[in-house]
Amino acid sequence: MALTEVYWDHHIPLPKLAPVQAKVTVALVALLCFINSYDGEFVFDDSEAIVNNKDLKPSTPLNNIWSNDFWGSNLSSNSSHKSYRPLTVLTFRLNYLVAGGLHPVGFHVLNIVLHAVISALMINVFAILIGGLAYDEQGRIINHAPKTSLLAAVFFAAHPIHTESVAGIVGRADLLCALFFQLSFLTYCKAFNKGNTGSDRDDKFSVQWVVVSLLLCGAAMLCKEQGITVLGVNAAFDVLLICNVNVYELSQRLLLRKNPFDVSEMLRMGLLTRLTLMGLGGLSMLYARWRIMGTGPPAFTEVDNPASFAENIFLRIVNYNYYYSLNAWLLLCPWWLCFDWSMGCVPLIKSVTDWRMVWPLLLWCILIGLISQALCSQDSQRRRTLTLALVLLVVPFLPACNIFFRVGFVIAERVLYLSSAGHCLLLAYAVGHCCCRWSKYKKLLFVVALALLFAYILRSALRSHQWRTEQSLFTSALTVCPLNAKVHYNVGKNLADRGNSTAAIGYYREAVRLHPTYVHAMNNLGNILKEKNELIEAEQLLSKAVSIQPDFAAAWMNLGIVQNSLRKFEEAEKSYWNAIRFRRKYPDCYYNLGRLYADQNRHVDALNAWRNATVLKPDHSLAWNNMVILLDNTGNLGQAELIGREALRLLPNDHTIMFSLANVLGKLQKYKESEGFFLHALRINPNAASCHGNLAVLYHRWGKLELAKKHYELSLKLDPEAPGTRDNYNMLRRKLDQLKRSTP
Repeated sequence: MALTEVYWDHHIPLPKLAPVQAKVTVALVALLCFINSYDGEFVFDDSEAIVNNKDLKPSTPLNNIWSNDFWGSNLSSNSSHKSYRPLTVLTFRLNYLVAGGLHPVGFHVLNIVLHAVISALMINVFAILIGGLAYDEQGRIINHAPKTSLLAAVFFAAHPIHTESVAGIVGRADLLCALFFQLSFLTYCKAFNKGNTGSDRDDKFSVQWVVVSLLLCGAAMLCKEQGITVLGVNAAFDVLLICNVNVYELSQRLLLRKNPFDVSEMLRMGLLTRLTLMGLGGLSMLYARWRIMGTGPPAFTEVDNPASFAENIFLRIVNYNYYYSLNAWLLLCPWWLCFDWSMGCVPLIKSVTDWRMVWPLLLWCILIGLISQALCSQDSQRRRTLTLALVLLVVPFLPACNIFFRVGFVIAERVLYLSSAGHCLLLAYAVGHCCCRWSKYKKLLFVVALALLFAYILRSALRSHQWRTEQSLFTSALTVCPLNAKVHYNVGKNLADRGNSTAAIGYYREAVRLHPTYVHAMNNLGNILKEKNELIEAEQLLSKAVSIQPDFAAAWMNLGIVQNSLRKFEEAEKSYWNAIRFRRKYPDCYYNLGRLYADQNRHVDALNAWRNATVLKPDHSLAWNNMVILLDNTGNLGQAELIGREALRLLPNDHTIMFSLANVLGKLQKYKESEGFFLHALRINPNAASCHGNLAVLYHRWGKLELAKKHYELSLKLDPEAPGTRDNYNMLRRKLDQLKRSTP
C-alpha cells in the first residue's frame, strides 16, 4: 500500500506535536488521572497477593515464585487459583526489597508510572495500526496519523476503566502484560525492513525479530495469561497491513470459487512462514502453561460465574452475550464501576421475555455494522483502521469470554485494560471521520471530544481516590451493586476490622439474606455474635455454615469456641478435631483445643495441644504463655521455667511471657532474675497494672518494702480495682507502720 497522510487526520482540531512532545503529553494525562492513588493502602485482593504472600519476603527462596501461583499457593494444590504470573510477583518482591518492607507507596507509584509509559507507547501502536508501517532514515516509525494516534492515546491514558489496574496493586499483572504486549507487537513490526511495505516491498523479513517478538509474548504470558493474545494482533497486522489482504475479497473468492486464491503469493511474501512460526510458538507456550498448571483448570464455583453453570445451553449463551454487552457499556460509559460484579450483582437472564435481552441484540447489531464497514468499505484506510481497531478490541478479550474455558468472574474491569485500546482507537477514528465529513461543525465536535476527555479525567481521579482505602472502595460499590452479597460482606468486614462491630452486623445479615448459603458471612457474623455473648444464634449460624460447607475449617473452629463457651465440651472437642481434619496445620485451633482441655482440667492434653500449636507456629505467643501459666498453677515450676525460657528465645520481646516467667522465678526465689524480667516487661509495656502489682509482691517477699510500696501505688493508680492489690498494699502499709513504731 502507498504510505500517505491519513486523509481524515488533519481535520482533527488538535496541534501536531513532535513525537517526544506527544508522548510527554499523554504520560502527563495518565499521571493527572491516577496520581492521587499514590499513597493508597493495600486494598481488596492486595491482602492475599501481597500482604499475605510469603513469596515477597527475602527469607523465602526466590525459586518459589516459579512453582507457586499469583497468590503464593503451590500450583499443584487443589485450592490453587492456577494463575501463573511469576514476573509480576518478582516485581512485587523487588518493591518489598527496595522499600524494606510492605510500604504501599512504592507499589502504587510503580503502577502509576507503568500506566504512563504504556499510554505513551500507545502512540506508536496506534500510529502503525492507522497509517501503516514506515521508517525514517534513523529507523524511527513515521507517524502518518499524528493527531488521531495522539487523540486515541490520550483517551486511553484517561479512560476510567483502567482505575482497577492502576490504583489496585494487583492490577500490575495487567499493566506488565500490556507493556510486553506492546513491545511484542512493536518488535514484530521491526521484522520488516525499511521500505518493506507497499510497492517498495522486497519480500524479506527478519526471523530474529519474529523470534524476539515471540519471547516478549512469553514474557507477557508470565505477567498475565492474556498476553498470548498479542499473537492474534500480530497475525492480523501481518495479513492486513504487511500483505495488504482484502479479507472481504478473499472470502468472496473462497465462497464463490472465482479467481482462486494464490497460495504461492503468500509463500513468496513469507506470510505462511511467519504464521507458522507464531502458531508453533503459541502452541508451545500454551502447552508449557498447561503443564505448569498441573494439566487441570482451576475449580470455580457457581458464585464466581453463575452463567457458566446454567444447565440450559441457550440461556448460558444468552447470559454470556449479556456479559459482553455490559463490558461494552463499561467501555462506552465507565460511570458505574465496582470492585466486584459477582454474587447477584448481575442477575441471570432466565427467559427470552426478560427485557435485558435487548442489550445483547443491540451489541451484535453494532458489531455487525462495524464489521461490515471494516470489511466492505471501498476506502482501504478506513477498512484497515476499523478492522485492526476491532481486532485490538476483541482479541485481548477472548480469554475472558468463557468460550475456551470457564473464567472465575462475571465482569472484571481489569481484563478490559488492553481491549480499551481498540475502543479508544475506534473513538478517535470516529472523531476524525466526523470532523472530515462535517467540517463546518469541526469546532463543536472538538468541544464534545474535549468534554468527553475531561469527563474521563474527572471520573478517573474520583475513582482512583475511592481505591485509596477499603472503606471508600467497598462503600462506593453499594450504589452500583446493591444486590451483591460480597459487597455487603466486605463493607461489614471493613467495619468490623475498624472496631465497629455493631454496624458490621447489619451488613453481614444483609449479605446472608441476599445469598443464604454465604458461609463466610455466616462465619464472620457468628464471630461477632460470639463476642457479644449472643451464643445461641452464633452456634446456629456456624452450624449452618459447616453443614453447607463441611470442609470449612475456620467455621468448625469458631463453632468449637462457641460450644466451649456454652459448656458443650464434647461437641466442642469434635468441632475442633473436624477443623484440624480439614486443615492439618492449624495452630490457632490447637490453641483453642488446649483451652478446652484446660477448662476440663485435662492438663496433659492441654499442654500437648499448646505444644502442637507452637510446633506449627513457633511465634504463637498465647500458646507459649498458657503453657507457662498452666505449669505454674499446677506447681510444676521447674518445667514452667524451662518452657518460659524456650519461649523467650523465640520471642525475646514478648512482655506477656516475660511477666509469666518472672512470676515463676519469683516463686522459685530467684528474685534477682525475676526482677530483671519484670522490669524488662515494664520497659516494653509501662502501663501494665498487673506487672507493677506482681513486681510489688516480689519486692514485698524480697524485703524491699519501699520499692514494693512504690509499685503497689503505681498498680493502683493504673487500675484501682486490681484484685488483691489493695489488700496487699494495706498489708504492706501496716508492716511499714509497725517497723516505724519499733524503730527507736
